[in-house]
Amino acid sequence: ESETLLEQVTEKLGLSARSYTRILKVARTIADLAGSSDIASCHLAESIQYRCADRAVT
Repeated sequence: ESETLLEQVTEKLGLSARSYTRILKVARTIADLAGSSDIASCHLAESIQYRCADRAVT
């Protein structure tokens, strides 16, 4: 489910491989802060929201 979400967002927004990797890194950090050993779709969604907000600002 998480992989599908990330693939769909990458395709829709035209994200680069670098952006893809950054989203995963932020999602991993969010999961760590939540005490989760796995990246859940909610962690990935939050990371994507941060990325979209960052793109809107820059």
